[in-house]
Amino acid sequence: MKLKVCGINNADFAVKAAELGVDYLGFIFHPSSPRHVTVEQAKAISKVVPRCVSPEQPSEATQPKAAGNRPKPVLVGVFVKQSVDEILATMRVAQLDIVQLHRRATAEDVAAIRAAGYEVWTLAGGAPGDGVLFDSSHGDGETDFRKGDYTAILAGRIGVDNLAEVLALKPDLLDVNSSLETAPGVKSIDRLVRFLDSLDAETALCL
Repeated sequence: MKLKVCGINNADFAVKAAELGVDYLGFIFHPSSPRHVTVEQAKAISKVVPRCVSPEQPSEATQPKAAGNRPKPVLVGVFVKQSVDEILATMRVAQLDIVQLHRRATAEDVAAIRAAGYEVWTLAGGAPGDGVLFDSSHGDGETDFRKGDYTAILAGRIGVDNLAEVLALKPDLLDVNSSLETAPGVKSIDRLVRFLDSLDAETALCL
């Protein structure tokens, strides 16, 4: 089971999360969010996150972003209202890998971002991307994941208390955020470790 931790705004937490094996780190570019980061903050964090390429993957930094050969953790930019041009400029400066559109994306938006060389994740209900996020806070957490050819991502109120129920839906990737916090925007390594331990235990039960 792949895991994304969203709302990254602290370099120390990001480094430790990477060392613990988190697959994706998400940066939210939405000023009204308590987890909002500026492009310069995201760039500073992305520069210090330790990243590795698995043995079966090529290590050339020039490989296409959407080719499935990125170093881990993969860095995701989360955008709500920005134009495609603003998104692409932020992605380049912050040195991120995947664009996540947390809105009902249009097919034109998806095509334009893909044309720039980025993988695109979209919110259920809009044009599908390479990944589609089903967010329970938007009322679509129970939607059938297998209606399209995409990575099925489940988000919204996921924590250790409901992890077994969440995994029973068989998503491809979990997107976790507020359950790892001690206050809005303040991530806890202790809570992340507890979640990872629970995820390992629940995944083992499903084998």
